Amino acid sequence: MSYFAHETAVIDEGCTIGDGTKIWHFCHVMPDCVIGESCNIGQNCLISPKVTLGRNVKVQNNVSIYTGVICEDDVFLGPSMVFTNVTNPRSAVNRRGQYEITRVGRGATIGANATIVCGHDIGKFAFIGAGAVVTKEVPDYALLVGNPARQIGWMSEYGHRLEFDAEGIATCPESEEKYKLTNNRVSRIAE
Repeated sequence: MSYFAHETAVIDEGCTIGDGTKIWHFCHVMPDCVIGESCNIGQNCLISPKVTLGRNVKVQNNVSIYTGVICEDDVFLGPSMVFTNVTNPRSAVNRRGQYEITRVGRGATIGANATIVCGHDIGKFAFIGAGAVVTKEVPDYALLVGNPARQIGWMSEYGHRLEFDAEGIATCPESEEKYKLTNNRVSRIAE
């Protein structure tokens, strides 16, 4: 098995692209990227040098993923969402050696038109609402919305809002998996 790239996509030398990955119209994958198996890169996307995408990452149309971004497995990047990679860019000042790292945890979702300011990690299974502007670290399973983004709740691994009882236990309505809220942190209860 191998990957598919549309004839209009540009794949620079030095990239590693996993089996079953699909790269669609007008994309540019720059040198030294690592893209895992079974990813889907929508049309008109840019993946800058040295970006790492894990397995089964879904990148929707019009997304630019800049150097310094690392997406773990099963991440969803919504249409036209944006990553930055320098906190204080200036046209006349070259800061190419100062790119900040942004790590997006396994299973996280970043909604359409959201902006992730560099250097702020997104926790596993976090859910960033459409149009949110993230300016700080995001805990695992957190639900954030707005500009600047603020946390308004917690999400299950299946993408459902979690409602915790008095003992700090919540159940996902779809998967029936249970979660525990302790000291403002959520974890899934292994069964």
